[in-house]
Amino acid sequence: MAGPNNGIVLYHYSFSPFARRVLWYLSLRGMDYAECKQPPVMPRPDLSVLGVKYRRIPVMSIGRDVYCDSRIILRKLEELFPEGALGASSPEEKAIEKFLEIWNIEAGLFTRASQLIPTSMPLLNDPKFTKDREEYSGRPWSKEYIAENRPEAVAAIRSGFKLLETTLLADGRKWVLKTEKPTLADIEAIWTFDWLNGLKGALPRELISDKGYPKVFAWIARFNNVLKAAKAQAPKPASLKGDAAAERILNASFVDKDLGVDPADPLGLQPGTEVEVFPIDLGTQHHDQGRLVGLTEDEVVLSTQAKGKEVRLHFPRTGFRIKAVTGGAKSKL
Repeated sequence: MAGPNNGIVLYHYSFSPFARRVLWYLSLRGMDYAECKQPPVMPRPDLSVLGVKYRRIPVMSIGRDVYCDSRIILRKLEELFPEGALGASSPEEKAIEKFLEIWNIEAGLFTRASQLIPTSMPLLNDPKFTKDREEYSGRPWSKEYIAENRPEAVAAIRSGFKLLETTLLADGRKWVLKTEKPTLADIEAIWTFDWLNGLKGALPRELISDKGYPKVFAWIARFNNVLKAAKAQAPKPASLKGDAAAERILNASFVDKDLGVDPADPLGLQPGTEVEVFPIDLGTQHHDQGRLVGLTEDEVVLSTQAKGKEVRLHFPRTGFRIKAVTGGAKSKL
């Protein structure tokens, strides 16, 4: 891929669980990339300058293509950098990998995990943080609300530990797909559990520990050991300020293929239609608008403008709504 650091700029902040999925992937592959650190709360002017309204982290650009949502980021890293990819090869393994992604994200396992944030966490004393997260999630972030929902969340997460202990890891395998090294399937399976394990006070250790789930906790420790070694060997990411990141992106070329607009898509949208795209689970108030240039079973692509240059925003279909814009401002190309 042309350009410095493989043409990759990753927008993230250090304690984002979703960003860690991508950071792990890059480290395990030893990939060179640049990063642009973001504040954990809105606003994020570094992304606004690219015309991005989407508020979730991470966001990754590869050239002048901008990918919103960790699921599509990982998929594109697999597609655009196939040599040394971490994804499964056989149809059966691909199904396991995909179902683990769905289990953690779309089926709500991580949502339950987020309800185990300890009420002693200093950020919960910051009104700016709690207000931002209430706007993002559409639910209260008071300590009282968190405490009230904790028992149900513990039950759901304990069930998740049991599932891994008694199924995928039950035969003593080192990695989910019985590989020599961790793969994308391990990342898809482990990130929620690893995050909770490292968040002091999140897990009730009298119920969830290596005594009750020895295989899961051994797997987490094994993964972190491999990850630590991989990070030590991987190139150190270049750190970019927002203006330098934007300049690099806007002066780059497009790297992704032209998907076209599926004429048989159930939405019945035509190429060039002005549309808006927004998530329907979290961060729903932040809508990106642009000209529709790509629509498949898995992906939607918008053409937008930033500083007089075209930028293409890519989103997954699952969890996002696509609506034609009637009236109002149009994207000028």
